[in-house]
Amino acid sequence: MAKGLFDLTGKVAVVTGGNSGLGLGFARGIARQGGDLMLWARSAEKNAAARAELERFGVRVETRQVDVASEEAVVEAMREAEDAFGRIDCVIANAGISSPVPSVLELDGKTYHDLLAINMHGAFYTLREGARHMVRRAENGDPGGSLIACGSLSLFLGVPGMEHYAAAKGGIAAIVRGMALELGKYGIRANVVAPGYIKTDLGRDREASGATPTDQHFASTTPIPRVGYPEDFEGIIAYLASDAARFHTGDTIVIDGGYLIKL
Repeated sequence: MAKGLFDLTGKVAVVTGGNSGLGLGFARGIARQGGDLMLWARSAEKNAAARAELERFGVRVETRQVDVASEEAVVEAMREAEDAFGRIDCVIANAGISSPVPSVLELDGKTYHDLLAINMHGAFYTLREGARHMVRRAENGDPGGSLIACGSLSLFLGVPGMEHYAAAKGGIAAIVRGMALELGKYGIRANVVAPGYIKTDLGRDREASGATPTDQHFASTTPIPRVGYPEDFEGIIAYLASDAARFHTGDTIVIDGGYLIKL
């Protein structure tokens, strides 16, 4: 039941890539606290499944098939979200792809630009359009809002073969810090959540279910000796979306089981 410090009743969140993996974990954190949701993702089938799961929490859930690499699509989808719900209180830019290569020497231009189009440019379009709505709302006497970008430990660590992925995450983290500085006067906060190794269906952890060599490596080298899961992010997202986080902005919050501190 939605109550207490992180109560999101009456709030609306847009979550990109929200039909699976970390995005669904983020959305679940919102729904558990009573927040309504607009999910953007490209698969109609997975959108429908995610909607059915989240509606069990008694919240309203809408979905749209959106390619965030298209600026025009993002602008239109944010307008539709505003029309459908009347307000947007939280925007989570999570949609992304992973396209590792054997070496940076083999990172061709198409692979590089295709990833940046989604992971960085798409995240920027999403956060910018959410911010535009929140600023208009603030100018009409209703300030506040939370912008959240999904980061990565590649913000702090070099990852061979993933330089383009790290570039996208680093770029959007810089944008978020700028937005935090510029938009604070409207009561709008902007933060990054940086996951450690999380067991989802993205990239290198896409191997068969169960303990993979990658799982075993992280479980044996992380202070909390296991891999992470999307449900580990429900709490941090509920907090950042709530009014309890109204003075928390410009931050990068690492959720990694302590992996970074052991280095």
